[in-house]
Amino acid sequence: MDKIKSLLSGIFVLISLCSYAQKKEIQLKTFKFGKIDPTEFNTRVSGIDSAASAVALFDTGRGWFELSPKTKGFVFVFERHTRYKIINKNGYDLANLEIQLYRNNGSETTLDYLDATTYNMENGKMVASKINKDAKFSEKQDKNFTLKKFTLPNVKEGAIIEYKYRLKSDFIFTLNPWYFQKEVPVLYSSYQVKVPEYFNYKTTAGGFVAINPKDEMLNESYALGTDRVSTTVKQTTYIAENVPALKTEKFITTLQDYVSKVEFELSSTRFPGEMYQEYTSSWPKIVTILKESDKFGSFIDKRSYNKTLVQQLIKGETNPDSIISILFNHVKNNLKWNDEHSKYATVSNPKAVFEKKSGNAADINLSLYSLLNETSVKAFPVLLSTRSNGMHPGFPMLTQFDNVIVAVQSGEKYLLLDATDKNHTPGLIAYDNLNHEGFRVDMAAVNGEWISLEEEKISKKNITYSLVLDAENKLSGKLFLSYTNYEGLNRRDSYHSAANEEEYLKKYKGDKPGLGVKNYQITNLNLVEAPLTETMDVMIEDNVEEAGNLVYFTPLLFDRTKENPFKLEERKFPVDFGYPTEENYRITIDFPKGYQLDKTPKNEKIILPDESAAFTFMTAAEENKLLLSSKITIKKAYYTPEEYQDLKELFKNIVRKQAEQIVFKKI
Repeated sequence: MDKIKSLLSGIFVLISLCSYAQKKEIQLKTFKFGKIDPTEFNTRVSGIDSAASAVALFDTGRGWFELSPKTKGFVFVFERHTRYKIINKNGYDLANLEIQLYRNNGSETTLDYLDATTYNMENGKMVASKINKDAKFSEKQDKNFTLKKFTLPNVKEGAIIEYKYRLKSDFIFTLNPWYFQKEVPVLYSSYQVKVPEYFNYKTTAGGFVAINPKDEMLNESYALGTDRVSTTVKQTTYIAENVPALKTEKFITTLQDYVSKVEFELSSTRFPGEMYQEYTSSWPKIVTILKESDKFGSFIDKRSYNKTLVQQLIKGETNPDSIISILFNHVKNNLKWNDEHSKYATVSNPKAVFEKKSGNAADINLSLYSLLNETSVKAFPVLLSTRSNGMHPGFPMLTQFDNVIVAVQSGEKYLLLDATDKNHTPGLIAYDNLNHEGFRVDMAAVNGEWISLEEEKISKKNITYSLVLDAENKLSGKLFLSYTNYEGLNRRDSYHSAANEEEYLKKYKGDKPGLGVKNYQITNLNLVEAPLTETMDVMIEDNVEEAGNLVYFTPLLFDRTKENPFKLEERKFPVDFGYPTEENYRITIDFPKGYQLDKTPKNEKIILPDESAAFTFMTAAEENKLLLSSKITIKKAYYTPEEYQDLKELFKNIVRKQAEQIVFKKI
């Protein structure tokens, strides 16, 4: 755990150093809407982004505070101006702009202004096509969120598109973040934020691009009717140039972890004549906020229903492991997850959740915690940021958490509980929760600590064929599959998500041409603590080829690794598998007496320098029987960018070796 924590800390240090490096003085640029230089139509990109579908000529943003005549309080104003050159059809999606607006308890975010235009060169002249009313749509997502959609007209290859819009928001706990990096290259990006001295915001910077922050202290005044308020304002300017496109890569948490960006969360306020007010400046303050929340602390404290239910369920049981098992199984089997992550419940007490029989992750896991809290078991809520939400920066920021599970103390270790899936077991949490660390909340001490979310057990997938090759070059026999831990969880979830067994097998055969299945059986489907096993009779056609007196086929059939997932020459991101894995493939083939082995792959074993990953390929033959095994072992979930080349080379050899063929000669 210390090693992983060190690695993660190293990433954030690297991010911080790269983001805040003052390499050179870059001047802030301003751009006028609609003023297009004809040379912009000739913009091209080269190097690693030479195949880009578009390029952002610039992307500039400003943020500042105003006093609202309506609320008499501060609102945050966010303005963005951006211009793209469309290179090919794959860049057309940039002509679709979506802006999400939020409303809650009388407060709201509003779209104050928008202008958008497409520009094309036609017969040597620039033709402008402004957005029209028919291209503007509003979609109400729920009672709080509305999505504004805009589509620009006349977008062609070679066109330039431009947006400028302004938002005003009553919500100032978090300010609009700024992303300097996109899926297309950006020639120039800047963000300038002005914050009155009354507010103190924590900033989080990420990514590997220098954003050159510069602070200035200014004097400004704010108008409210005929009254004016003068104060000091901190102006921070971030600028980046020639930012490469952010490319999707396999085995990462989310690209949001590695995009160059800056985010803001309110830490404290100090208004004239008022007490200094802390928000999330420390972990005890964050725990206090949670403890006082109706959907967290107050939810947990509704104890009468919990006490009665626990007494009915455990019936005098005193063994801690049995108590955990009884309560965990009751919650996961009686509450259905609605697929939503949250650190806050949707209702005010567990009784309402059990009556509804469904809820978000907080509804379910805080209900589990509430039941455990009525026993002698020492349990804690654990806040975390899911893999899809990105890694938490590690310092007190409440908004960076988006989920909650439960930890039960067992000696010096913690047993993690996540009751959102019937196929979970104690110690097996959702894959999206495997994001290295979570913050254990101690409601009594109003504090907490970071604990490991790492999965140490290797999840195994065993694939075993026992086949006979006949004179017509068809294979038939038995297939045995076995899965443990996360491999078993994935398989069980896949089976349960299918409408029936027939559909499940149809999906299984979908990417395995020539495979026929009979007498299928699945074992331990609902005994989730045990390995999941599947057996079937198989008939395999069209996988063995004949040329003259030679018969040849690829022995790994449908299960070989066909391409190397690591394609970049250099990778700045870590490789994050989520959990350690092992894939064992074994095949036994009885072949006809008229056949003799002409060529078999040589035995080979490749091990990474630190022995954290290995690949073994073995063949053996006796009389008319061929035995082959392939084993891939990944002993840890997380590999640093420095270990990338070794991992890339390992998978290169896996692809090469598993593609080698068996050749028989007819005699």
